Amino acid sequence: MARLESIVEELERSYAELQERMGDPSVYADRREAAELGRRLKDLEPAVSAARAWRQVSNDLVDAQGDPELASIVDELADEAGRLEEVVKLALVERDPADDKDVIVEVRQGVGGDEAALWAEEIARMLLRYADRRGYRTETLSASENDGGGVKETVFAVKGDGAYSVFKWEGGTHRVQRVPSTESQGRTHTSTATVAVMPEAEEVEVAIEEKDLKIDVYRSTGPGGQSVNTTDSAVRITHMPSGIVVSMQDEKSQLQNKQKAMRVLRARLYEAERARQQAELAAARRSQVGTGERAEKIRTYNFAESRLTDHRIKHTVHRLEQILDGDLQEFTDALQAEDRRQALEAPA
Repeated sequence: MARLESIVEELERSYAELQERMGDPSVYADRREAAELGRRLKDLEPAVSAARAWRQVSNDLVDAQGDPELASIVDELADEAGRLEEVVKLALVERDPADDKDVIVEVRQGVGGDEAALWAEEIARMLLRYADRRGYRTETLSASENDGGGVKETVFAVKGDGAYSVFKWEGGTHRVQRVPSTESQGRTHTSTATVAVMPEAEEVEVAIEEKDLKIDVYRSTGPGGQSVNTTDSAVRITHMPSGIVVSMQDEKSQLQNKQKAMRVLRARLYEAERARQQAELAAARRSQVGTGERAEKIRTYNFAESRLTDHRIKHTVHRLEQILDGDLQEFTDALQAEDRRQALEAPA
């Protein structure tokens, strides 16, 4: 309890400091800082509320343990203090920095031919309806239809506060067990659709520090290395951190050559950063999607039993129609809670 008390004190101190900074008029001159402070305050509020409730119940428990007339409620207070302690610890688990970002969702047909394409279309519709229920805005980026109906692939953006924290749990293989409309023998088929959920990368801003540049000037040269003018107008800029080198000699003015070289350098740095981000997104997509095989599933949707099972948390419900209409909140809450529990159990 002593350790938790020190954690609570530090939490309240941090919260008070943030509130004090938010009250500083100079903060509002910097919109980015004000937004960041507001986000951090919002993130801390659940933990602070739970911490204050825990402290009150803990004090009541101490009083009750010292008063024979209150002996009957000691166990009740002890249970409540334990519950609130768990709530405080869960609320203090560090959040994924990407949780507040918008997302790009890719849904593709997996194994199962035309039935898989139809299933992919239904999964995409389910996720779009869930976004609508959450009050998020969606934007279709691309869609490729399958000749037999359904979609080969559809990509859409989901925009809104905390979109990634909600939709990241949908990434993976979604397996369906049902009798396709084209099945004349009434046999149950198993098909899959894959979903990749990625935080949307913000526009890359290229900031170049003067100290990171090595600038050399030299005389422009023509064919065979022949000097074409008598001034050191050519410019070579080396960006030390990346090793990118840009040379420019087309202009007669050193200043103009430098300006051109800087434009090229910025473009190259921008492309390098964009490629790095795309590589990270591609790696994230591969880790979520896998091969799309039937055995690689996060959920199974069984139409005959109106059953949905999430295999990550062993959670099953029998209300498939509502789920496909976008009622996924129960699963989001359960997956978030399990993630926090695992984070608490992980070694420091």
